[in-house]
Amino acid sequence: MIHTKLRAGETAGTYVIAEPVTEAELFEMAQRMARRRLARGRKILNPSQVYQAMQTYLSDFDHEVFGLLYLDNAHRSLGFDVLFRGTLRRASVYTREVVKDALSQGAAAVIAVHNHPSGLLEPSDEDHELTDRLRQAFELIDVRLLDHVIVSPEGYRSVTRATLP
Repeated sequence: MIHTKLRAGETAGTYVIAEPVTEAELFEMAQRMARRRLARGRKILNPSQVYQAMQTYLSDFDHEVFGLLYLDNAHRSLGFDVLFRGTLRRASVYTREVVKDALSQGAAAVIAVHNHPSGLLEPSDEDHELTDRLRQAFELIDVRLLDHVIVSPEGYRSVTRATLP
């Protein structure tokens, strides 16, 4: 296992690796950092934070996946789950199952996240329709859908163009 540490005077987020590492080890370290960014209790304030946490986490998928980031009333992370796996171009998402999952996690708010392995960031008509269906379903059970974020190797895009409180 590779250990990283900060050198005196360096800022958080800068790491020094004392020995050569393989690409697989470097990727594994990035995955650990992504999981830390989603750690339980971490406050989520904007789509950029979601992207930063999710880009590395979802980069290993060569197919589309859809997941939920569960949040409490103060928008602190309760966790993240990939709920549906699709093909290169789309994932079938079932609103009923998404709502059941959010309730089972005790979420007061959620952020929907999916990747576009193609790198394209423009939301499709299906992305907008899904966001509308999810928003309506969550309103019925008093769970706030704060955003729906698309991530890719090229960046991120908020489907709802939300600015999180």
